[in-house]
Amino acid sequence: MAETTTIQVSKQARDHLAQVAKERGMTLGQLIEQLAAEQPTAEQIAERVAATRKVLRERMGCTLTDEEFDNGPDVLANIYAMAAEKMHSGRGATRSGQGHAA
Repeated sequence: MAETTTIQVSKQARDHLAQVAKERGMTLGQLIEQLAAEQPTAEQIAERVAATRKVLRERMGCTLTDEEFDNGPDVLANIYAMAAEKMHSGRGATRSGQGHAA
């Protein structure tokens, strides 16, 4: 069994997390373990970025340097913004009875 420890949080935070855990059918400890596992460290993010850049260079012929990648536009954020705008405009059209054909 894994070694356990105690952490200190406000009573409000503890009660909130306990309710979330209960609603998900798990213990508070299991919920904290799940939340921790979902949060990458800065080192893990850097490793993922390096691996992605390696794939882009090797398989897609991308010649950008790390500095060029770092200074370039945030493509993922732009994609999220476009998707949100499309979803928002699509909802409005659907509500008004002017749905779009796919």
